[in-house]
Amino acid sequence: MLTTDLSDRVALVTGSAKGVGRELALSMAEAGAAVAVHYHTSAEAARATAAVAREESGRATTVQGDVTDPDDVDAMFDAVETDLGTVDVLVNNVGDFAPRHWEDIDFETWNRVLETNLNGTYLCSKRALPAMREAEFGRIVNVGYAGTERALVYPKNFPYLVAKTGVIMFTRMLANDTTEDGITVNCISPYVVENSDEFPDEAPRGRWASFADLRQVLFFFLDADSDYVSGENVEVDGGWIPEAL
Repeated sequence: MLTTDLSDRVALVTGSAKGVGRELALSMAEAGAAVAVHYHTSAEAARATAAVAREESGRATTVQGDVTDPDDVDAMFDAVETDLGTVDVLVNNVGDFAPRHWEDIDFETWNRVLETNLNGTYLCSKRALPAMREAEFGRIVNVGYAGTERALVYPKNFPYLVAKTGVIMFTRMLANDTTEDGITVNCISPYVVENSDEFPDEAPRGRWASFADLRQVLFFFLDADSDYVSGENVEVDGGWIPEAL
């Protein structure tokens, strides 16, 4: 299992009260980072996650906000900066999911899926960049979805796939735009993770991705010696070929 030293870093993980975001936040707390646990509506779960993170690193807080609202995003970062310091590591994990046929998705949900996944990644990254540029160090890790690098589309869950394709494009653009700033921007794209809501009939390699599988990639991206690795997308999918579906 890869390890890295984050003892002098402040990390913000969006959507980290539960699920994948929680596990990524706690893994960074175990590596020594001060962690900001972000939530939108899951206040109790966020407090519980922050309590665990605090036991690991000694420093953790919770921040509330809607990542699609610029004012909320600004307030989120203000709160983190007050409680823990400027954000060195940003993990853009928030992203609504609507696994239904595109015609059955109401307009509000359609927009929410697009906005949380793509606009949220854009807004949080934009807010984090000034302090990262000033410090000449930063790590931004976005969460994508396996297959969308090849513009994967199906009638089911269409806005999610479109948004995650946009996240990968944004990752590459921002990596190019920060080449002189000491910042790296990369993407982790799982297929089905151990806590997913739906499980297909067959799992690649006989199992679904574990949180530990995601942690391996996250720590590689965050390591101080990975400063030349930027604009990359690592699919954590066990060798899944989406075109076969």
